[in-house]
Amino acid sequence: MLPAAQASQPLSAVNRRGRGLRRAGLAALAVAIGFGLVSGCATLDEKQRAWIFQPSDRTWSGGLAAAQGMADVWIPFRSAETGEAVRLHGLWLPQPRADAPLLLYLHGARWDVRGSAHRMRRMHELGFAVLGVDYRGFGQSSPALPSESLAHEDALATQHPGLPRYLFGHSLGGAIAVRLAAEVPDLAGLMVEGSFTSMPELVGSFKWGWLPVSPLITQRFDAGARIGQVRAPVLVVHGSNDSLIPQALGRALYERAPQPKRWVLVDGGSHHNTNTLGQPLYREAVAALFGLGRAAAE
Repeated sequence: MLPAAQASQPLSAVNRRGRGLRRAGLAALAVAIGFGLVSGCATLDEKQRAWIFQPSDRTWSGGLAAAQGMADVWIPFRSAETGEAVRLHGLWLPQPRADAPLLLYLHGARWDVRGSAHRMRRMHELGFAVLGVDYRGFGQSSPALPSESLAHEDALATQHPGLPRYLFGHSLGGAIAVRLAAEVPDLAGLMVEGSFTSMPELVGSFKWGWLPVSPLITQRFDAGARIGQVRAPVLVVHGSNDSLIPQALGRALYERAPQPKRWVLVDGGSHHNTNTLGQPLYREAVAALFGLGRAAAE
């Protein structure tokens, strides 16, 4: 039972298109800031939020299929940031065991939580009861333009002290997960896949990264500075062929994490299929680092 909650196209083509759109969004962010094409601090911040999150109520067809059979849950709370009532939508995949470890899944940009249903199912196969949530502005959650602080507040609203809880963040969700993990004292473990150290460092990794835009980036997602405050074991996973977020940024995030920690580089993994290709490595790492599913890993 979950406390405080009420209960088409080829994948390769979708992945290529999604990667292109995200790269184009980051490129537009750097160029617009660097050449002063956006005026006014408020407008600059809003443009960054839109370009980074690319919020949507859509998903790709494979996500629709993978989400079939998952339970819809609703998480209501009042936002301290805006003062407004918020209702988050999530997908819930329980385990038969009532004492199964709970995993909060935090997704990345563009697609809603259904686009991550395939990763949620694979983590479920490792023994976790999995809750995936949409931030405001995504899916069926309350409409809003997401921001780093709002997404953090949304993730925080899902926390239920007393349960054995783990966090999983993919891509942009990895930075959101690191910030939350740094503030939760009784977290059992943190898993980050295909993520980065900070938005300025990510922007700087692209060919136009020489543009002096770092001081003007308001949505900084400084996971590299925060991960040292995490008091739970940390698993950092990256694909060797990730063309959106360089593996060097994933490795740098790992290097800044405290012990105990584990680094997994999935040979041939892209930004989208690392979780699939790396499932055996995930099983081994989860057993070694968190002490879960040892029998299945042996």
